[in-house]
Amino acid sequence: MSDLHARSGSACELCANTENLSAYAVPPDSDGSTEQSLLACNRCQDQINNPDNIDINHWRCLNDSMWSQVPAVQVVAWRMLTRLSAEGWPQELLEMLYLDDKTLAWAKATGEGQSDADTVVHKDSNGAVLSAGDTVTLIKDLDVKGTSFVGKRGTAVRNISLVQDNPEQIEGRVNGTQIVILTKFVKRAN
Repeated sequence: MSDLHARSGSACELCANTENLSAYAVPPDSDGSTEQSLLACNRCQDQINNPDNIDINHWRCLNDSMWSQVPAVQVVAWRMLTRLSAEGWPQELLEMLYLDDKTLAWAKATGEGQSDADTVVHKDSNGAVLSAGDTVTLIKDLDVKGTSFVGKRGTAVRNISLVQDNPEQIEGRVNGTQIVILTKFVKRAN
């Protein structure tokens, strides 16, 4: 804690408040070290941990603190600006903020800023969500392009993998050959 006070000048590293300060271990994998923590006031910590309590005007302080050279401060600044980006001015600050690849990966590690629209969801013919490693069954005979065989209806395809950028395609082995299968032609095995 004394290292955090020395680094920050005994002020909140986000809003510069000098009262009610404590160490904030930046999730998700902080070991509590000075490098993975920051000194923050109770008000900042409460709003970080409880999105319902956010006072957007309080976070105008990020206009200054986002330029910190401390990765833990940069991570929290990125997360809060991302959380508030619909307000306009935080989006402008976010566009100016540069994080190196390692720091950006840390900032994104909690899933902050990812909407459901960003997530590709694979569903079978019945609407059941598919996951990598699932077993599916073909619901119709499929001509397999580039081969001389037909994937027969009722064939089990084990240990499927998902095509990451296309929710309508999965991959799996049929007759020993790795093929791409449209999700509308499979159902998940129970």
